[in-house]
Amino acid sequence: MKNIVIAFVLFLLPFAGTSQILEPVKWSTSVEKISETEYLLTSKATIDLGWHLYSQNVPDDGPIATTFKYDDSHDDFKFIGKTLEEEGHTIYDPIFEMKIKFFELSTTFVQKVEVDEGISSIYATVEYMVCDDTRCLPPTEVDLVFKISNETVEKTKSLNISDNTENNTEKSSSKKGLWSIFFIAFLSGFAALLTPC
Repeated sequence: MKNIVIAFVLFLLPFAGTSQILEPVKWSTSVEKISETEYLLTSKATIDLGWHLYSQNVPDDGPIATTFKYDDSHDDFKFIGKTLEEEGHTIYDPIFEMKIKFFELSTTFVQKVEVDEGISSIYATVEYMVCDDTRCLPPTEVDLVFKISNETVEKTKSLNISDNTENNTEKSSSKKGLWSIFFIAFLSGFAALLTPC
């Protein structure tokens, strides 16, 4: 019977670890065609209430700045200017004891590019750090994909929303399935403990 208890505890450990993961920022992308060869790559951050995402420009000894790294290993596109960001808020941050620019709830970052004919996707990575009023999470990296298309911006945005909704539904269904298996295993293990050997 002791072996059953040990196996059950080992089974629960992965669930205990994953339940502690915080993801207060969700990223999505869209692409707007503005000329025959030029596009705007938009990265949108949706931020949970109470958390804030830092600017691309922060003072020395401050938090990790939001940084975009585009895969420019091919000569299919070139940057036009720097990645632009919204106005945000610049206030005194009690955690870092300095004035820092950050964003709440949602914000967008836009990069203008000139693209050669035939390119269909541009890949990037965003590194960022988020804090609430009492703590900060370690720096995080997220992969971004920008799909280049000749469609209008309205169609592109509606496709992104639809894709995100489908993904969220699939994730929700898979989580419900895992929890069902977890509770069945829990009840089976508990019943095994009560049954005489």
